[in-house]
Amino acid sequence: MKAILMDFPEKIETPRLYLRPCQPGDGLDVYEAIIHSEHELKQWLPFAHQEASAEISERNILKSLADFILKEDIRLLIYRKEDDQFIGSTGLHRIDWDIPKFEIGYWIDTRYSKKGYITEAIEKLTKFAFYHYGAKRVEIRCDPNNIASARIPEKLGYTLEGILQNDSLSADGKELRSTSIYAKTTN
Repeated sequence: MKAILMDFPEKIETPRLYLRPCQPGDGLDVYEAIIHSEHELKQWLPFAHQEASAEISERNILKSLADFILKEDIRLLIYRKEDDQFIGSTGLHRIDWDIPKFEIGYWIDTRYSKKGYITEAIEKLTKFAFYHYGAKRVEIRCDPNNIASARIPEKLGYTLEGILQNDSLSADGKELRSTSIYAKTTN
């Protein structure tokens, strides 16, 4: 069966977490996490420089749900199992269903960082992409200066395939930046 035709599970579970698609009403949790993490997120993510409100976050959730239904982008929210606390976001992006290949992105509410949650979530999502969707390639891209983000693919055995020099702008749009490309592929 073609990958795009595969059903997506209600949630993906790890020992401490579950990842699930966006649902109406998730905007407030996402908004609160962004506000608590604004300083850290602004260093690396353009969305953190845009106007923030619960209404805007809810609109973004609904857009993500529509993209998920169309399988154009698969945004997932990360929750702790022990208390159903929202702690971050990840997903399968820049999808090419013909190959299939995916890019994994992620961010965490800084109140929950440095506990191994993102590594745990991304390890499971990587395996899910290969085993559920038959991925031939999974990428993680990040700014070479974002040491915390780069540690994730390095810990998970991704290969640094290269650094695209001067290929993007910083999150605030003011400086020229580079992009590290990490990947896992099937043989």
